[in-house]
Amino acid sequence: MAVAELGVVVLDCPDPQALARFYAGVLGGTVEDKSDDHDEWVDLNLPGGQTLAFQGSPGYVPPKWPGPDGAQQFHLDLDVKDLDAAEQAVLELGARPLDAEDRARTFRVYADPAGHPFCLCAC
Repeated sequence: MAVAELGVVVLDCPDPQALARFYAGVLGGTVEDKSDDHDEWVDLNLPGGQTLAFQGSPGYVPPKWPGPDGAQQFHLDLDVKDLDAAEQAVLELGARPLDAEDRARTFRVYADPAGHPFCLCAC
């Protein structure tokens, strides 16, 4: 029997509003500010009922991918139908490629504007 169920995935970042808008452009959904000062907590309510949250972190340091001196901690796998079209869209939204040169693979790795790694997957 499970002890708990997953509530929400939360990404620390320097600007929760900006990162929520980036992921709203990638995944759709509605941005909902949950804090009084707009710098603490923002939810992205996704189609299908999931929520991705963003928490302000003034001393935020982005993960390194890949890096011998630091770990990426975790990453998001985002399923897409067309890797090329999805790549163009996320780059226009402000992502940067981390490992996208191998066009024969079924995935490509990018960083969001705050530096969190994520994969576009046509798996």
